[in-house]
Amino acid sequence: MKKKLLIMGANGHGRVAADIALKMNKWKNVAFLDDNESIKSSMGLEIVGSTKETHKYTENYDIFVGIGNNATREKMQKRLEDEGNSIPILIHPSAVIGEQVRLEIGTVVMAGAVINCCSTIGKGCIINTGATIDHDSLIDDYVHISPGANLAGAVKVGKGSWLGIGSIVVNNINITSYCNVGAGAVVVKDLTEAGTYIGVPARRV
Repeated sequence: MKKKLLIMGANGHGRVAADIALKMNKWKNVAFLDDNESIKSSMGLEIVGSTKETHKYTENYDIFVGIGNNATREKMQKRLEDEGNSIPILIHPSAVIGEQVRLEIGTVVMAGAVINCCSTIGKGCIINTGATIDHDSLIDDYVHISPGANLAGAVKVGKGSWLGIGSIVVNNINITSYCNVGAGAVVVKDLTEAGTYIGVPARRV
């Protein structure tokens, strides 16, 4: 872990990541990388360069990808790994993390989220505000669990999937990779095909 932190992306999701980093109080300096040359600061934090310049900061900075889009976040984080950058995990102080929970690099756990015991969260995931993941669940890389989503025990979510705000997944469900589950949808059976699912119960559209 380095003494300074850069957040890639100075817009909405990046600002929330920066806010969490500040509340963690582990870095002496937090700043942004962003490709919009017309802005010089965000949240009172300096924008020191573009997202393409990460190699300049490898030695002295941890670097975190603050991009909400799963595919873009994956692409950027893979580049950071290839460059040998140090990629932290961000956890809001109000989040509840159970025993034997494993979190991989580049993941953020936001305010009020709960991850219960013996669960695994992959690389570059977003566990958003107030989301809950119960025991023995497995969330693969670059998944976004939206605010207020509730996952019961022993749920598996495949790589790159997105679970919308307020969605519900009952226990022992498998969701394949690259699924989009709509806001408020209720998943009561395995989702075996990639695609978009909405409704109660959730159905593919």
